Amino acid sequence: MPRVHVSIHDVSPAFAGEVEDALAACAREGATAALLVVPDFHGRWPLDRHPRFVDRLRELAAAGHEIYLHGYEHRASGRGRGLRSAFAQRVASGGEAELADLDRDEGERRIDAGAAMFAELGLRAAGFVAPAWQMARWVLPALAARGYRYAEDHFRVYDPVAHRARASLVLNFASRTPARLWSSALFVRAARPLRRVLPTRIALHPGDMRSAVLRREVASVLRAARGRFTPRGADLLT
Repeated sequence: MPRVHVSIHDVSPAFAGEVEDALAACAREGATAALLVVPDFHGRWPLDRHPRFVDRLRELAAAGHEIYLHGYEHRASGRGRGLRSAFAQRVASGGEAELADLDRDEGERRIDAGAAMFAELGLRAAGFVAPAWQMARWVLPALAARGYRYAEDHFRVYDPVAHRARASLVLNFASRTPARLWSSALFVRAARPLRRVLPTRIALHPGDMRSAVLRREVASVLRAARGRFTPRGADLLT
């Protein structure tokens, strides 16, 4: 049966409490979640100014949690135009699809700045996941050139270096509005049987931990996958 990989998105000092709650939910079901770390969330939470949080990330990495670079600021530049940008910023995210609208030069500068901050702080990125899973066409080639062996969007997981991709189910919740909350919970319940035929990602967000409804749904979807977890995203490719 295909493996299941769990990740916690938007890992930042801005959401330290929610991250710990998500880690605890995962630990109860035996999942070692990957951490999608934002170097400077919304330009207000630079990791290098929060040493205790960075110490915690190092501790988690030593315990087997993969760390992925998750954009740089996790917010849109405001430069995008057209239907594709509107979808990325208004439907797929609340103006946080950072790498959907940037040109290659600016986007690569942000990827490199995030990698440099990780290196300075003693953090190693096992992969890269774009905010809201929205990537401009240049992103995968840029990741390949930098040696990243794992990336993902909403429908697939990738090894950019090997130019490999595999379809993957992603189960995640949305909490921006009551309608999104309930519709995402219903979708996850309906889609869960597909985990028997597709490698599956369970993606948790800080907002999930602030809703009693979503905390119950998170517990349920993790419990259903118990015994099939892998701590390595790259395992979904094999």
